[in-house]
Amino acid sequence: MNKAELISAIAEGAGITKIDAKKALEATVKSVSEALAAGDRISLVGFGTFSVSERSARSGINPKTKETIQIAAKKMAKFKAGSELSAAIN
Repeated sequence: MNKAELISAIAEGAGITKIDAKKALEATVKSVSEALAAGDRISLVGFGTFSVSERSARSGINPKTKETIQIAAKKMAKFKAGSELSAAIN
């Protein structure tokens, strides 16, 4: 499912126009992004939890040259599915 299909599904499921569904989706994505950038967790009961985890610096190997390289530390977004979502998938 791509963004356009998701907007159509939201519009149909909520009984709203596609324009309103697009605005709602964009506002949701923006809010989640801003909260994660601030280091917050977003917990949607039954659906899942978005959080930020830190990956420490480490050494790796360049597969082309086989040289050892240093990989910098970074923060990354993480999602853990909730029980209702997990049950719906299985």
